[in-house]
Amino acid sequence: MGPDDVDSTGAMPASDERELSTRRDTRRFGRALAKALRPGDLLLFEGGLGAGKTFLARAVARGLGVPASVAVTSPTFALVHELPGRVPVVHADLYRLPDGRALEEIGLRERVGGDAVVLVEWGERFLNGLGRQALVLRLDFAPRGGRIVHSIPHGVMGRRLLATLRACEDSSG
Repeated sequence: MGPDDVDSTGAMPASDERELSTRRDTRRFGRALAKALRPGDLLLFEGGLGAGKTFLARAVARGLGVPASVAVTSPTFALVHELPGRVPVVHADLYRLPDGRALEEIGLRERVGGDAVVLVEWGERFLNGLGRQALVLRLDFAPRGGRIVHSIPHGVMGRRLLATLRACEDSSG
């Protein structure tokens, strides 16, 4: 946690928690996230195997205009996929990355804050190396099925994304 992670009162910014009971709920949440995003933004997806990280990343990518004809799959072995949308989408999976030194080699660090929206699975441990400005989306299995997503803002970018997400959801009813 750094100085950008606290608000003017010195407190951590409020996180958000919501239940996604169905795949439709997850797609709807992904579209709301996409409305909040702009080039340079970073989303970090966390959760156990099968928690829905790639499914949610796909929903965000579709909301950003990545056509249905373009497969949005986990880049576990390629590490990074570039996807065409209204803005470029960079989708990375850092599960196999041993440490932050490789962030430069795969070109991820330079894309954050640049021309693309960056979606990173298994990326929270690299938050500092990616600029400490992100919205972390932690997915857990819900007791009655579905998922619970915790949206945790880091830095100015994370707080802006969470506030914009809340506003998008409030306006869509």
